[in-house]
Amino acid sequence: MSDCAARLNRRGICIIIPTLNNAGTICDVVHRSQSYCNDIFVVIDGSTDSTLEELKTLPVKPRVISLPSNTGKGNALREGFKAAAKAGFTYAITLDADGQHFPEDIPLFLEANINNPGALIVGSRKGLSDAERSPGSRFANSFSNFWFFLQTLHPLKDTQSGYRLYPLKKLKFLSFLTSRYEAELELLVLSVWMGVKLVSIDVNVYYPPRGERVSHFKPFRDFTRISILNTFLCVLAVIFGLPLTILRQVWTILKTLVSFLSYIIFVGLIVMPPMSLYLKFGKLTRKKKEKVHKIIFHSNRLARKLLPGIPFIQMNPFNETFEKPAIIICNHQSHLDLVQLLSTTPKLIVLTADYIQNSPLYGYIIKAADFLPVSQGYDSIESKMKQYIAEGYSIAIYPEGTRSRDGSIGRFHQGAFQLADNLGTDIIPMILYGSGKALPKFSCILHSWPIYVEIDKRMSTEDIRSFGCSYREQASGMRTYYRQRYSELSDFCDKNLI
Repeated sequence: MSDCAARLNRRGICIIIPTLNNAGTICDVVHRSQSYCNDIFVVIDGSTDSTLEELKTLPVKPRVISLPSNTGKGNALREGFKAAAKAGFTYAITLDADGQHFPEDIPLFLEANINNPGALIVGSRKGLSDAERSPGSRFANSFSNFWFFLQTLHPLKDTQSGYRLYPLKKLKFLSFLTSRYEAELELLVLSVWMGVKLVSIDVNVYYPPRGERVSHFKPFRDFTRISILNTFLCVLAVIFGLPLTILRQVWTILKTLVSFLSYIIFVGLIVMPPMSLYLKFGKLTRKKKEKVHKIIFHSNRLARKLLPGIPFIQMNPFNETFEKPAIIICNHQSHLDLVQLLSTTPKLIVLTADYIQNSPLYGYIIKAADFLPVSQGYDSIESKMKQYIAEGYSIAIYPEGTRSRDGSIGRFHQGAFQLADNLGTDIIPMILYGSGKALPKFSCILHSWPIYVEIDKRMSTEDIRSFGCSYREQASGMRTYYRQRYSELSDFCDKNLI
């Protein structure tokens, strides 16, 4: 199995190829597609040629759905979607059987899906303006693009491309109004109205000589059907689609404001006043600090529930209890990471940035909890960390040092590995996925997205040395390990939680 095929399978992506009388090209398209994906559905839409017999000659047989009569491409796609969903797939890449689309572009859809899980990916055909096409075909594409923008206020370069990746779970709410050629346009419009993200990527296209082309486009019939559909969609856009889109944007902003206000009220009015009184009277003893840590722990567990549409999912497959102190490392994507980290265990010291230490809202609590400013450098605070380790506290560090823009795993600094060696402690990797999509870096808008964290297997200093002898090698090896685990985690999450 190729790397692409394995990744497609992990993410629950299959390929659907609808076909009508493409006996001359279907085997080539399927065979080339099998180089990238092992899960292929071919929907024979009432073909009267030898398409079925040709498919039987392939060394590796695809899954074939044979419809008794020609009911249209829209219906063929519907049947393919139903079969793929029933088989447990989350996404489906559709491409035409006439050889126009390049199966070699399948990895482009995989990459776009990884970067935009849950989105409908549309392959925009390159070089359309230079291709030898009939005037009717050129007009049909421009005509479709214009009406699509009018109905959704969303620009798209190639609304007629059949090379797409569909999120199957998000199609459940859509019932086709049409069953033929124009159904693909309808799917785009309804998806945008229902809040599905649309992403366009450039793909290659092949136009064979006119005498070799197999086209089922009937200009008069199909233009008439498309015109009727567009008329209906324009009316529906005014009374349903566009108002729904506006309401969704307003709700997103309101949800963000309510979440942030709820958090500020919770911290500022419920947690802070009693905490201030508790810290003000009497000495800051070790027992009092332990209670402060417990309050921080339980407060953050409660704070996670104040974010609507953002479930926090924690997996602990190795049953880590944190009873034995360790250096906890975690990839960094968002301000929400700290909420997840602080709700993991009460026996935790976090290395924080100066702006957190100096926060007028909760800075004094951070200091009372002995959270250490990373700006002082590991060497100057190492003695303090040794003391906290002796008291049973784990130390949490973001080895990337800063939040990732796009969720990718950045370069790991070597300080965490030097500390683990100097302090003689284990390292516990925590792999985080989703917080950068719920609240991306440089964004103030909260998006509905699950935040998933997995507490990985505890590693001893000997385990860490398997990555290399120097701290630089250990940091690099751990980053490679993180990238692999993050890939597996994101695939699982995108397949099962979208």
